[in-house]
Amino acid sequence: MREFQQIDVFTTEPFRGNPVAVVLDAEGLSDEEMRRFAAWTNLSETTFVLPPTRPGADYRVRIFTPGEELPFAGHPTLGTCHAWLRGQERDEVVQECGAGLISIRRRENGLAFAAPPLLRSGDIDPELRERLARALGIDGDEIVDAQWADNGPGWVAVLLADAEAVLSLAPAYSEDLKIGVAGPHPAGGPADYEVRAFAPLGGGSCTEDPVTGSFNASLAQWLLGSGRAQAPYTARQGTALGRNGRVHISNDDDGTVWVGGGTVTCITGEVTG
Repeated sequence: MREFQQIDVFTTEPFRGNPVAVVLDAEGLSDEEMRRFAAWTNLSETTFVLPPTRPGADYRVRIFTPGEELPFAGHPTLGTCHAWLRGQERDEVVQECGAGLISIRRRENGLAFAAPPLLRSGDIDPELRERLARALGIDGDEIVDAQWADNGPGWVAVLLADAEAVLSLAPAYSEDLKIGVAGPHPAGGPADYEVRAFAPLGGGSCTEDPVTGSFNASLAQWLLGSGRAQAPYTARQGTALGRNGRVHISNDDDGTVWVGGGTVTCITGEVTG
C-alpha cells in the first residue's frame, strides 16, 4: 500500500481549483504502472514522488497526464509539494523533475514555484497567428498580441483586449495547439487578468484546463518581460468551468518570477501497488 492524496491547487476553497493526484513513496513502480494509474485517475495530471537523484533536491517527481509524461507542470508542482510536506513548516523546498530543479517557497498567498526558463519564446509567424484565430473562433484582428511561451508543455500565449473577450471564447478545434489566452480586467475587478487554457481533444474539439500553473508562469514571463504587466498581479482562471482559481504572480529583484496559490487536501488514503 502506498500513501495517496488528491490536492486542490490554486484555491483555498476545496473543489474550486485544479486537482492533482499524488502517489507518495512511489519507488519501485514501473513506467507502465505509473502510466496505467494516471490513466485510471483520469485527472489532468497524476504525480509520483521518488527519492532525489540530484544534489540539493528534497524529492524527485514524475508527472503524467492520462496519455503522456510531462517534464514540468505548475499545479502538480505545488500540489505534490503540499502532499510531500505533510504539514511540515518548511519555508523552501527543492523539487527535481524533468525540467531540472524547481525551487518552491512559502509566500503570503500559499506555496509558489520559481518559473522555469522558457524553452521557446518570441514572435509567431503569420500562418500560426491565423491558425490561432481559427482555433479560438475569433477574427485575427481580435488578437492583440501572440507569442511562443513554451516551458515544456508547448504553450502559445494569446493576449486579447479584455477579460470579457476571454470569457466569451467558445473554441472547438483538433489542431495540435496548446493555447493559453489572457485579457485584463478593468481596475477594481476580481483579478488583474482572466486566463483560460485549451488543448486538443480530438474529433474537432478541445479541452479546457481549470487552472494552469505552467501557462501562468510563461505568461507572466512574457507580460513582465515586455512591460505589459507589473508584479505583483493576480490572474483568475476556471471561471468558465465553475471553478474559482487564483494565481498570484510576484518577482524578485533578480528577475525570478514566482507563481503561487493556495493548496488544499481533498482526499487522503492509500492505493494498492
